[in-house]
Amino acid sequence: MKTIRIRKFTILCLFIILIFPWIFYVGAHFLETKSFNLGIQANSKMTQIIAVITGLLLAFLIVAYAMRRYILIPLEKMSAGVRKIAEGDLDIQLPSSKISEIAEVHDGFHVMVDSLKKAYQKQVELEDERRFVIAAVAHDLRTPLFALRGYLEGLEQGIADSPEKQVKYLQVCKEKSAQLDRLVEDLFTFTKTELLEMEFNENTVDLSIVLQKSIDSVSLLAHQKQISIIVYQLGEECVVIGDSHLLERAMNNLLDNAVRHTPCHGEIFVECYKNGNNVTFTIKDTGEGFSSDELQRVFEPLYRGEASRNRLTGGVGLGMTISKRIITQHGGDLAAANHSDGGALLSGWIPLANCSFYSHT
Repeated sequence: MKTIRIRKFTILCLFIILIFPWIFYVGAHFLETKSFNLGIQANSKMTQIIAVITGLLLAFLIVAYAMRRYILIPLEKMSAGVRKIAEGDLDIQLPSSKISEIAEVHDGFHVMVDSLKKAYQKQVELEDERRFVIAAVAHDLRTPLFALRGYLEGLEQGIADSPEKQVKYLQVCKEKSAQLDRLVEDLFTFTKTELLEMEFNENTVDLSIVLQKSIDSVSLLAHQKQISIIVYQLGEECVVIGDSHLLERAMNNLLDNAVRHTPCHGEIFVECYKNGNNVTFTIKDTGEGFSSDELQRVFEPLYRGEASRNRLTGGVGLGMTISKRIITQHGGDLAAANHSDGGALLSGWIPLANCSFYSHT
């Protein structure tokens, strides 16, 4: 729709107000004298005066109609629309106008309403996710808590009447408390990375050293399952900018996931090396790999596959989500796939320290 600037519109209105009386005056003069020669005296000036007044009134009527239609009515409707937006009604139709300034305000309101709708939808999604997280975590916390309480009551009531049973009961209690600790830590980290504006402790971090620490942390669990962790290469000076604690948490989650889903006597292969301006890392296991559905949803909060990746393996289903978000918040990315030789393949990258997105913020 073609529009006109309000300055041009005002000049046009003034032109109409000035030209219409003159046109009516000339027309009346012609009716009196049958000539356009204004030097000829008319028999009566009354006709010209009435014509000038009529032309002036008509000009005012035309200008008033144009101003009401193109300025006043759109502004009134826009004011009513703003009040509806303030009341929370985002499904409004704002009027258009041929005045450029009003049309620009109209377009600005449309952009604002669209942004508000998206923000509201995002808020609804976050609220639904928050409720889902709370419900799922409460469900997952209940199982080890009930088991822990049951075994503690068994110890208190003397059901474990032999040293062997007491050791077994204490071992189960220890495992359940460790599971509870992992659930709470996952939830806490997820909350910080997703729902809060978390400030990173930005330092130079050697990712290969972080990976080695993570390997050491899961080595006991891997040894219990007789799983070999084979390090192809941990490149030197794989230095990135970020939070070493969060990065170690991300790598711990990935390696813990690999150990838990690798069968006994399996193998896990770890790499970390410089690749152009990035540090690339890969973790490959010899498990069953991901199903097609898991590949699409593996990084969704609280998602766990029906078969190999389920609650029986421990965790609340936030580990992969947490790792993904930590890596992306450090300017990189994390992807899941199946290796051609079988098994799950997790690969990611983070910008090198001299190329990090932190240096631009």
